[in-house]
Amino acid sequence: MKLVIIGNGAAAFSSLIRANELGVKPIMIGYGTIGGTCVNVGCVPSKRLLRIGELYYYTTKTLGKQVFPDFEEAFKDKEEIVNSLKREKYEDVLSSYDVEYIEGKAYFISPKAVKVNSRVIEGDKFIVATGSSPYIPDIKGLKENGYWTNVEALSPNRKVSSLAIIGGRAQALEFAQMYKRLGVDVIILQRSKRILPDWEPEISLAVTRYLENEGIYIATDIQIKEIKKSNEGKLIITDKGEVEVDEILLATGRKPNVDLNLEVAGVKLNDKGGILVNEELQTTNSNVYAAGDVIGDLMLEALAGKEGAIATENAILGSHKKIDKLSIPQAIFIEPNVARVGFTYQEALSQKINVDSRTVKMKNVSKARILREEEGLIKMNIEKETKKILGVQMFGKYAAEVINEAALAIKMRATIDDIIDTVHVFPTMSESLKIVSMAFYRNVEKISCCVD
Repeated sequence: MKLVIIGNGAAAFSSLIRANELGVKPIMIGYGTIGGTCVNVGCVPSKRLLRIGELYYYTTKTLGKQVFPDFEEAFKDKEEIVNSLKREKYEDVLSSYDVEYIEGKAYFISPKAVKVNSRVIEGDKFIVATGSSPYIPDIKGLKENGYWTNVEALSPNRKVSSLAIIGGRAQALEFAQMYKRLGVDVIILQRSKRILPDWEPEISLAVTRYLENEGIYIATDIQIKEIKKSNEGKLIITDKGEVEVDEILLATGRKPNVDLNLEVAGVKLNDKGGILVNEELQTTNSNVYAAGDVIGDLMLEALAGKEGAIATENAILGSHKKIDKLSIPQAIFIEPNVARVGFTYQEALSQKINVDSRTVKMKNVSKARILREEEGLIKMNIEKETKKILGVQMFGKYAAEVINEAALAIKMRATIDDIIDTVHVFPTMSESLKIVSMAFYRNVEKISCCVD
């Protein structure tokens, strides 16, 4: 079989590895920096900068005196991590597998052939894993006066004193806390009535209060009319007034990279502008599969890797494998973390499920008290009759780690009794899952440590 992989990020590399494991040497066509978004201008650099800010934030709390990291040194440190991981996890990996790698932009010229540079490559099966790019909203004066995306914000050419972030979801919140802890004044401008509009309202409110207490200004239900130059930098004109800042950062989502002449291949797009696939990641061309951000659904590194492997297995073996999207966890790496998996309460209701829920504050978790990290809460939704866990959302210390147990519980169709019957290490933040499960039976504010 001749397999052609288009892309060079997480989904594409996962596809390459699985193809080799199945005895197939693919052709991989990569465009842009190897490794894709996550390791270069996404997850890896942003989390390193958040960690640097976190260290100085806690130093400030300990000393009782405000201290900030050296702005330029912080970004140099980030670059060292990015370069080492890109080399170890992508460049070295590429040389370890049996693959023909071609650098260039591929376009379909028929349902079973692509052209890259001046070369025509025919294939039996194709995996499209071309990722996504920042979505740029149509705002008057924006392009003329300039802006940052995640790319510029992770490698700024100058230190700014104030930053307006347009958007109110994961990327916006991470950059807001990152830059605030690097000593920059930050304002979030969000079109919706609350940040994290797709999350549980309790989580959204708790995160809002926490970030505001850190000194981040959050303006919601706001419409941006125009961007102009000003003496200090840039003037943002909204329906509720004007905001003057040094720089503007767009955190308005991402769009799938679908500029591959897909119509020639008979590959259709979905209503999100991504490639339309069925549950087996097969497109409207039965010989073409898609994986990762290019689908336009959940844009997560871990999911992209999973999809790359499954799409490849289905393409080569016809395995008919599917992904259980309900058990895919997500996290926002502000500190404390915000994490989720499964249905929200409203989503469960929309599915006609008889849903019940409980919310427990972090102050009821002993480890949170020990760490003096009592901010936040955990909410669990269950099916009332069966007690199966439908969804969990958490705002609290190490939530990005805790949520993996909740994801496994949903994947295994576990009940709250399964969680309660599982002995958890004490004291840990993962005990929060057991405590919120117990809240369906008793008042958890009136229980002793390690009660069963």
